[in-house]
Amino acid sequence: MKRVSILMAAAAIMTVAGAAQAAEKVNLQLKWVTQAQFAGYYVAQDKGFYRDAGLDVAISPGGPDIAPPQVIAGGGADVIIDWMPSALASREKGVALVNIAQPFKRSGMMLTCRKETGIASPADFKGKTLGVWFFGNEYPFLSWMSRLGISTKGGSGGVTVLKQGFNVDPLLQKQADCVSTMTYNEYWQVIDAGIPADELVVFKYEDEGVATLEDGLYVLEKRLKDPKFVETMARFVSASMKGWAWARAHPKDAALIVLENDETGAQTEKHQIRMMGEINKLTAGSDGTLDPKDYERTVKTLLSGGSDPVITSAPEGAWTHAVTDKAKGM
Repeated sequence: MKRVSILMAAAAIMTVAGAAQAAEKVNLQLKWVTQAQFAGYYVAQDKGFYRDAGLDVAISPGGPDIAPPQVIAGGGADVIIDWMPSALASREKGVALVNIAQPFKRSGMMLTCRKETGIASPADFKGKTLGVWFFGNEYPFLSWMSRLGISTKGGSGGVTVLKQGFNVDPLLQKQADCVSTMTYNEYWQVIDAGIPADELVVFKYEDEGVATLEDGLYVLEKRLKDPKFVETMARFVSASMKGWAWARAHPKDAALIVLENDETGAQTEKHQIRMMGEINKLTAGSDGTLDPKDYERTVKTLLSGGSDPVITSAPEGAWTHAVTDKAKGM
């Protein structure tokens, strides 16, 4: 019996060791810093969903000077998180990104304005100064202004674009009449700074009909020619979506997991728990599969750029269901 027990123990050790050796490394580049916006991935890592899928996932935070398309083009990541406008613009410029999954079903992007500026509708933007994020985040805004027929070159009939840092200081300091915010982040920074909601006017891109897809998973097109890579990405997506489902079921615990991974110490528990609640609204209803209708809506918005569209023609091959179809069976 002792010999059998020893053999069984040895076999178990060999199995564990073999599994560890077989774990495939996957490098994920986030679009922004560690926060609840990316909770599903941190949860999948913390809860062992990636490990159970035979993966060793390294999650790299982003930042104001990090452009995910450039990172993956340079070989620094296997898969990145990016907004579709940025990804499609990059594709047209030669970085052949392909959307393999779309965990975010809805957009959280808004323009938040001080009510005292007299802005009550988009028509009131003319002659105003609007804070806009760049580094690929400006594309939805530019398409929106083009659709409205409002110049972004300034003047009484146009808007003055203030290149906004990733904060809301221009609104707080009255350097801008409106600033870019997300439902889950910067809007609450404005509230926490002491400006009550009833003194603000908010324009959600979803409500204005110009919402574009955010936070999708993208890889380089050439890598999808390798069946082994497609299999690896399917396991990655499957485990990641388990992470998102867990985050929706346990929002506070998910936020705490995010905080444990924040090496900067810049995030607070209150903000991350609140952010997690808002993020869950954007991922609800998604199993990771890109809805072609959402894709077409995004492309239509980006093409409606007048003389300066974000993309000049409808992309081909910019998304695939190959990965999510395979992931569903895992």
